[in-house]
Amino acid sequence: MALRSRNKVSVQFSMSGMTDIVFLLLIFFMITSTLIAPNALKLLLPQSKHQTAANAITTVSITRDAKFYIETTRVDVSQLEYELQVRLQNEPEPTVSLHVDENVPMKEVIKVMNIAKNNRYKLILATSPR
Repeated sequence: MALRSRNKVSVQFSMSGMTDIVFLLLIFFMITSTLIAPNALKLLLPQSKHQTAANAITTVSITRDAKFYIETTRVDVSQLEYELQVRLQNEPEPTVSLHVDENVPMKEVIKVMNIAKNNRYKLILATSPR
């Protein structure tokens, strides 16, 4: 009497389920990473009750020790206007977001505001919500 088991266990490992999970994780991280716009400079922004959602083309940051940055690149004050002109030359509505530490003297902020006015850039002052 030869009794055989009807359920056979496969000794091969199927990778199809694992590759599906890996691709789903890859898509998830690609989508979530595009939603984050990192500002690598740590600034203590002034607080405001009113917030405006606008799309700035570039950002100018002024740190506590009066160092100027365009995006994350350090720029000398004398070269700031030229660098902004290069970045915004072909934009129909050039918009600059100004990120200033709350301890920066106002004269440093006025420098950037004058550059924006002279070149007809739209200027947005970034604040943190109260």
